[in-house]
Amino acid sequence: MASEPESAVAVADGSAVAAIEAPRRQSGLVPTLALVAAVALLPFAIPVNIATEIVIFGLFAMSTNLLIGTAGLYSFGQAAFFGVGGYAAGYLAARGLAPLPVMLLAAALAAGLLALVIGAFSIRRTGIYFMMLTFAFNQLVYYISYSWHSVTGGEDGLAGIKRMPLDLPVIGQLSFDNHLAFYWLSACIFLAGMVALRRVVDSPLGMVLTAARLNPRRTASLGYPVHTAQLIAFVMAGAIAGIAGALFGMLYRIMPIDSVHWVASAYVVFMVLIGGTRSMLGPVIGAAIFIWLQGLFSLVWARWPLLLGLFVIVVMLFLPGGVLDLVEKARHWVTRLRSRS
Repeated sequence: MASEPESAVAVADGSAVAAIEAPRRQSGLVPTLALVAAVALLPFAIPVNIATEIVIFGLFAMSTNLLIGTAGLYSFGQAAFFGVGGYAAGYLAARGLAPLPVMLLAAALAAGLLALVIGAFSIRRTGIYFMMLTFAFNQLVYYISYSWHSVTGGEDGLAGIKRMPLDLPVIGQLSFDNHLAFYWLSACIFLAGMVALRRVVDSPLGMVLTAARLNPRRTASLGYPVHTAQLIAFVMAGAIAGIAGALFGMLYRIMPIDSVHWVASAYVVFMVLIGGTRSMLGPVIGAAIFIWLQGLFSLVWARWPLLLGLFVIVVMLFLPGGVLDLVEKARHWVTRLRSRS
């Protein structure tokens, strides 16, 4: 549950040419066990559909943070991959054309391929130009989805998405029609996604991404393939977002057109910023807070996005490191108080 690799900082500071080869940091056992316990208890503490939505958007936010927190690439087009993954899996599921593993694989491949195309055009631009390109591609995908009614359902959304069962050799067939069973499926994929992303961040690829975020020119001058690393991260983030989209379609048995809109891309960026970009856990906490506030504000006022926007402004002004930053500050204050007593 970690912050940025020390070796990458060393590259950016110019103090270690071979910093990419530095030893990888190990994740703490206690935070990992605490997270697994929280995921296991979540559907018993809140409505199971909300819990499922949290782990799905937690997975989506973690994949986005691979770009924002690790690579420093603020993409405003991630909803395109989320939606395309949902459409690819939903199209197969609505017609009963493929088992569950093939559905998820199709979602990852469709979203990953789209990310490869968009990334190839966008990744060589930085800052506002990169953001605008991803935003423009997102809207292009949105209007194609809106017009391609026979595949996406257009403005009505792709309905009739089935939760396909999973056939296992010894255990037999597992059905996910039950909401709690579908939560366990989503939770297992969420945890697997977290482990995979953790390994990417701790790998030499993650070190190069972090170093490029801190000092792209120096990292490139040392011979590291910055653009290739960023493109790989872009494709990985897109593929995982596609899997999250497939789960979202199965959760509500429909893939709405709103899930491809740029506003959905902005929401996932807000989730990452609310939780914090410096760890894997931050985006997950941000997703949970965002979904909880979304439900709460929508009960209070029909124009709830205004309240949500005010909350994001407050977080950005007073907690630029996200909610986890507040936890770190509280821990620091407690440590200082104990040392004085």
